[in-house]
Amino acid sequence: MEPVLESLLADAPLSQENERPPRLMAAMRHAVLAGGKRLRPILVMEVAELFGRQDDGVLTAAAALEFIHCYSLVHDDLPAMDDDDLRRGRPTVHKAFDEATAILAGDALLTLAFDAITADPVHEDPAVRLVLTRELSRAAGIGGMAGGQMLDLESESRARSEQEIRTLQAMKTGALLRYACRAGALLANAHEGDVDRLTRFGEIIGLAFQLADDLLDVEASAETTGKATGKDAAAGKATLVGLHGVDATRAELAKLQAEATALLQPFGEKAKPLIELADFISNRNH
Repeated sequence: MEPVLESLLADAPLSQENERPPRLMAAMRHAVLAGGKRLRPILVMEVAELFGRQDDGVLTAAAALEFIHCYSLVHDDLPAMDDDDLRRGRPTVHKAFDEATAILAGDALLTLAFDAITADPVHEDPAVRLVLTRELSRAAGIGGMAGGQMLDLESESRARSEQEIRTLQAMKTGALLRYACRAGALLANAHEGDVDRLTRFGEIIGLAFQLADDLLDVEASAETTGKATGKDAAAGKATLVGLHGVDATRAELAKLQAEATALLQPFGEKAKPLIELADFISNRNH
């Protein structure tokens, strides 16, 4: 994944680009090439491989999703949003550069993602590329990640029901993980039933990821996670951990992991990497 990300973030301008400002490119690379788990692109690649596809087009699609994820982190860290100084153990983009550069870096990563997902090698059928692009837009936009962040900000000022919290989390965190699994299946021309099965798998691990994240915010240290912890409670944000407690949250995570494993049983040994990813998501410590 890393060489693909580096290539797409090279200084040399592409066709129809006038130039790539060095400071903007440096900020974008700071946001993307600072490590991270690469969970979303890995899911795209592993699901595509499950259905028999491994090539540069899949890597490009996976990179597009990682750009969306990284743009969201840059903007979430801004003083007007979550106001974080640390990300992946390093200064956030607005701290390493400045707020204006961070905003532009996020904007540029978002638009670069759509440049990448529409590239010819992503899929030979333009209609499939169109579906992938439209669904990425919806996963990242009003009814997905951006809308979820809006609901999350609003949750600081009022109490939310359990269903409202689950909807918020399905949008803010779950939408991109769901898309990753669905996109991998679409890239590999999986049958409709299998696309639906992997879509459900993505929904489950999306919720599991958020529950594990909420547990880390309560239990882990900044040194372990590479970012500030304890911020949800301090900001008065509603979480399922806050609503039900640590033990009940861990029990739900175990159920989600079991459901994710059961969904993949029909694929046998080929699904082992995805089962291991579900285990990692549910039990991660960073």
